[in-house]
Amino acid sequence: MASMLHYFNFGSKASTTKGAEVKPTPVRALPASWYTAQEMYELERRAIFSRRWLFITHSSRLKEAGDWLRYEVAGFDFVINRDRQGNINAFHNVCRHRAYPVIEEEGCGNKKIIACRYHGWSYGLNGKLAKAPGYQELDGFDKEKNGLFRIHVKVDVNGFIWVNMDAKEVPEVPWEEHFEDVDKQARYKENGINFEEYEFDHTYQMEGDYNWKILADNFNECYHCPTTHADIPAFLNLDSFDSDVKDGHIQHHCKSTPEQIQKGLNTASTYYFPNSSMTVTKHWMMVQKFLPKGPNHSTMAYEIWRHKDAKEEDFRLINDMYARVMGEDKVLCNNAQKNLNRGVFVNGELHPKYEKAPLFFQSTCREVVTEHFDREKKEGREIWPARQQLPNDAKVSAKDEEICSGLACGAQKEVLAW
Repeated sequence: MASMLHYFNFGSKASTTKGAEVKPTPVRALPASWYTAQEMYELERRAIFSRRWLFITHSSRLKEAGDWLRYEVAGFDFVINRDRQGNINAFHNVCRHRAYPVIEEEGCGNKKIIACRYHGWSYGLNGKLAKAPGYQELDGFDKEKNGLFRIHVKVDVNGFIWVNMDAKEVPEVPWEEHFEDVDKQARYKENGINFEEYEFDHTYQMEGDYNWKILADNFNECYHCPTTHADIPAFLNLDSFDSDVKDGHIQHHCKSTPEQIQKGLNTASTYYFPNSSMTVTKHWMMVQKFLPKGPNHSTMAYEIWRHKDAKEEDFRLINDMYARVMGEDKVLCNNAQKNLNRGVFVNGELHPKYEKAPLFFQSTCREVVTEHFDREKKEGREIWPARQQLPNDAKVSAKDEEICSGLACGAQKEVLAW
């Protein structure tokens, strides 16, 4: 990863004269266009959110057979559920008949069968087609080929649920490539964290006119903390705050003070590329997701757990402080995005130490997007990894797709005419 050498050797302009002091240099951030352009957002949907493993929630939210959770990430609407065998599954929220959502309610619930109210097609909790009214009279209709569109699922050793929307039978990007042992961090054991002892408490979210990456940039540095977050010194020791960057994740850490440890405020926070983080303390746990809805609009979504033995005042202390900080971050990101949209600012120079983690995040974005862009350029077409793969006998559909492709339906011809 040659581009990273520049970042973590702190700039190619540093002196290499023997005996001379090698000083770090600032590093240019991603340009504003990556935070404002619709075309870039669509490319990210194809390059990042269709291909990479996404950290979503904890399996404790799905206790009973039929329990489901509905999410939307970068325009992809999907459902995670628990079936009668106890397995956790994920499906695109799309009926195989005429694309109506099979679950219309928001949030969470319980269904013993998944039924589409448009034409009455119904599916088992494992996603297999159970009933398609009238189709039993038709030759050539195969129920086995008309189940819900599956999404790959991994439940890690701590019970957290990850999904990958690559439509291939085996995802092109293995989970281990970017997250191996991220669920086995030594600090969990050192801090006495047992994830089975946390009970789901509540959710909340904040909508805002900002790009999802500006949220990630902001969350992954505390350079701004002394001037914007009065609560931060209560649970973070800024004198020792640092971040370890590795593969597809960022581990934030600091040496907690004796008072912070005594109050249970020592935190273990990990950011999982592209858009999620998990922060856990003795009394409280938070899963945070930055959910893109367009180039200039995103949702900051939060799921909160409390330790089963936490006293109300201990839970409230950390929970309320974090909620205030997240609200303050929303204001910061809203206002920064406004100036990105004005067409004046291109990019700034980031600090190689204090903004190390945002630089790592941006470099990862650049690598993933550039790789997919080059691939599309080579093939002369948009590549949507999450898209339905038509069977070999769907020749009429293939011809229809070919005609639309020639007219640049969906794809912008001028964009594809590299």
